[in-house]
Amino acid sequence: MSPRVAPRTILMLGALATAHASAAPNIEFGITSESTPAVSVTFDTLLGLLPRYPALDLRLATGLLWLSGDHYQDNLAWRLTPALRYGFADGRAYVEAGVGGALFVETRLEERDLSTSFQFEDRLAAGVRLDRGGELGIGISHYSNASLDRPNDGFEVYSLNYRLAL
Repeated sequence: MSPRVAPRTILMLGALATAHASAAPNIEFGITSESTPAVSVTFDTLLGLLPRYPALDLRLATGLLWLSGDHYQDNLAWRLTPALRYGFADGRAYVEAGVGGALFVETRLEERDLSTSFQFEDRLAAGVRLDRGGELGIGISHYSNASLDRPNDGFEVYSLNYRLAL
C-alpha cells in the first residue's frame, strides 16, 4: 500500500466502523471558500436530551468529507460532529449548531496551509423535515486548527444536504 493510500484507507474504515446501525445517511454537496467542490457522506442519529425540552436534540454525526482539488490534489477527512438541534413548534423546521473535529489526509487545500491534520469543525445549519421523513437543509462549516500551530489557514464549506429517512 502506498504511503498516500494508507491514511485514506484508515480514514474510510474508521468512518464506517463508527456508523451506528440505526444512523440515518446524509449526503452534502457544497463548495469551499476557495471554490473547491466538496462532497460529504455521513451517518447521524438524533437523541432526545430531556423530556422537559422535547424540541432540543443532540445530533451525533460521523463520516467522510471529500474535497476535489486542482491537479489531483484532492483531500479527504473523517468528521466527527456533535450538534445541538432545536426543532420549531410545528416540528418541521430546525436549526443546529455544533463543534466537532476532522482528521484530514493532507495538510494543504489548494493554496491554504492547514499545518495540522486535525482541524476543529464549527457547524451551523438549518432545514426542514420532509413529508416522508427525510430532511433538506443548508449548512456552513468552518475548519481551522484554532491556532494550535501556525499557519492557521482555515476555510469554510457551504453546503446543501439531504438526510434520508429511516
